[in-house]
Amino acid sequence: MAFTPLHDRVLVRRVESDEKTKGGLIIPDSAKEKPAEGEVVSVGAGARDEDGKRVAMDVKQGDKILFGKWSGTEITLDGEELLIMKESDILGVIA
Repeated sequence: MAFTPLHDRVLVRRVESDEKTKGGLIIPDSAKEKPAEGEVVSVGAGARDEDGKRVAMDVKQGDKILFGKWSGTEITLDGEELLIMKESDILGVIA
């Protein structure tokens, strides 16, 4: 199913963290925190300013991003869990 977010919203796939610590200990699922790192799946066209002109998005499809711990709304699309969030919820792009 094709999905395109509207306005300044972004569709994000979480990037799973390692299941082991640096010391080699395995972290059980119940102790894991949801990662605050993801990959941009698709972006909207951008918000409009007071003059009605479109404001370009700073992120693009494929960007690796960091976002706030409680950011976005979780959805399931074609059996995959994704997040929809506003571009302003994104803290930065990982180079």
